[in-house]
Amino acid sequence: MPDSRIKRLDANRLELSPSFKPGMFSGAVIYADETLEGLLEPEAIEQTANMATLPGIVGPAMAMPDIHTGYGFPIGGVAAFDAADGVISPGGVGYDINCGVRLLRTNLKRSEVSPKIKELVDLLYARIPLGVGSEGQIRLNSKDEKEILLKGSLWAVQNGYGLKADLECTESGGTLDGADPSVISRRAYERGRRQQGTLGSGNHFLEVQYVDEIYDAGTAEKLGLFKDRITVMIHTGSRGFGHQVCTDFIDVLRRAAARYKIKLADGQLAAAPFRSVEGQDYFGAMKAAANYAWANRQALTHWTRKAFSELFGRSERDLDMALIYDVAHNIAKLEEHTVNGVKKQVLVHRKGATRAFAPGHPDIPLQYREFGQPVIIPGDMGRYSYLLCGTRKAMNETFGSACHGAGRLMSRHEAIRRAGGRSITEELAKKGVIVRAAGRSTLAEEMPQAYKDVENVISVMTGAGIAGKVARFRPMGVIKG
Repeated sequence: MPDSRIKRLDANRLELSPSFKPGMFSGAVIYADETLEGLLEPEAIEQTANMATLPGIVGPAMAMPDIHTGYGFPIGGVAAFDAADGVISPGGVGYDINCGVRLLRTNLKRSEVSPKIKELVDLLYARIPLGVGSEGQIRLNSKDEKEILLKGSLWAVQNGYGLKADLECTESGGTLDGADPSVISRRAYERGRRQQGTLGSGNHFLEVQYVDEIYDAGTAEKLGLFKDRITVMIHTGSRGFGHQVCTDFIDVLRRAAARYKIKLADGQLAAAPFRSVEGQDYFGAMKAAANYAWANRQALTHWTRKAFSELFGRSERDLDMALIYDVAHNIAKLEEHTVNGVKKQVLVHRKGATRAFAPGHPDIPLQYREFGQPVIIPGDMGRYSYLLCGTRKAMNETFGSACHGAGRLMSRHEAIRRAGGRSITEELAKKGVIVRAAGRSTLAEEMPQAYKDVENVISVMTGAGIAGKVARFRPMGVIKG
């Protein structure tokens, strides 16, 4: 039976009024058309409402069309809190801090790569460390450990993993200032010591793709994207280091919530006043984990370029393997936004969501300000992914935020159950996609049917005016942990 507390605002948005549940300080908006509305989990709807029960929320709580149940906030959750009297919540960032995705272009044509795709995937699988508990090629001493947390991608580039130009095409330049290594636990350092430069497991991937469709030819050309050209998408985060940071501070902020008399609708919403000692300690630790993640993606970019160069016998420069952009998911950022006609500093939590800043915004790299921030939206490994650009409407409605992917349709357990007796590798091969993974369970968990069709998700974002389509990519080869 339809829930009378949920009102449809328009073709792409649902509204939960502040009376949806006791304790809400504001309403909530879920971006979903009728198709996606039918896929909404009751738990995810409840978590969207719960975001609005946290003190200091500014504007509505929001959920993007890839919404599904998470820890505390739903995956796809976006909420902004007043920087002066609002809160910060690890559940609003997530365990994989700065899980993000980057897109590389090449000048290789699909016809050049197709005959070698199996060889290329095998080479990448051999060169990129991946899987649960995987260890990378980078060995860190105590000085390096702290420098990575302070410098992020800059540390990687300074140590030979990539190009200075990569920093200019990475959100925040690949470094968040204000990281605080002193608040990181010994256990977090231990978990991160050997995982720098690793892909990890689960939904993390490296995907070789080709440009399947161009929607905005002018923007695509300026980005160096052309029909049937090869691109590479890399999706990973802060690995065990970020997970431990989140684990440590959930306990700290849960105790802080009781101390500051913050009423929690759900214990998973552990929070502290942003300006409190506990809030600032977590913010410094989160920044450190975000920097770890950017360095991680930068190192993987370096090894990806080396593999392409080796197989195709051309230098990285000759292959034009430039970074188009790197976007962060699972992060909280201090930003200035106009709220009710007044500019205000707010702490925007994006959990399973990404920035979608408008043309002209000063936080966008200069070369992209004409058309807005690139927004990279991976789909599943059997269908397609998208590149969008942010809009002014996003700044007005979503604090400059968009979705981050397709969004799970099945739990991992359910996906494994449904994949029983099937060969996901063979099914993908019949679609022309070569896949390598550390284990059969990973492929089962990540089979295409476990995800929503990203085209539906993109349709809601573009239909709502939150982002504009630039290009679509089809997978050719995938490596997963």
